[in-house]
Amino acid sequence: MPGVKRVKNAKATARVHRKERIRKTISGTPERPRLSIFRSAKHIYAQAVDDTTNTILAAASDLEDGFAPEAKNKKDRAKAVGKAVAKKLIEKGVAICVFDRNGYIYHGRVSAVADGAREAGLKF
Repeated sequence: MPGVKRVKNAKATARVHRKERIRKTISGTPERPRLSIFRSAKHIYAQAVDDTTNTILAAASDLEDGFAPEAKNKKDRAKAVGKAVAKKLIEKGVAICVFDRNGYIYHGRVSAVADGAREAGLKF
């Protein structure tokens, strides 16, 4: 299939197919960027993307220096990542975005990022 990333793991391949289906319908603009999530086994990353110019408006991850020292588990760190990326977007004057779960199930750390962003004042 053209455009499909070659992955040997069947679970990862299924996620890539879900990701492509999602990306057909959503895209980010400067006024309403796409808040994209990447979840690895240990860390979580979030970035706001303007797809018209292919630029990243704001990004946050739990790897940043001094990030969420009070967080005891990955879900708490994910919520802090959501708050951090929302804070950066609001400072740039963006208060609304499109949430891109990137093929992951909206559960656990992915929903924690969304909840943290909403608590910080971002709407989607």
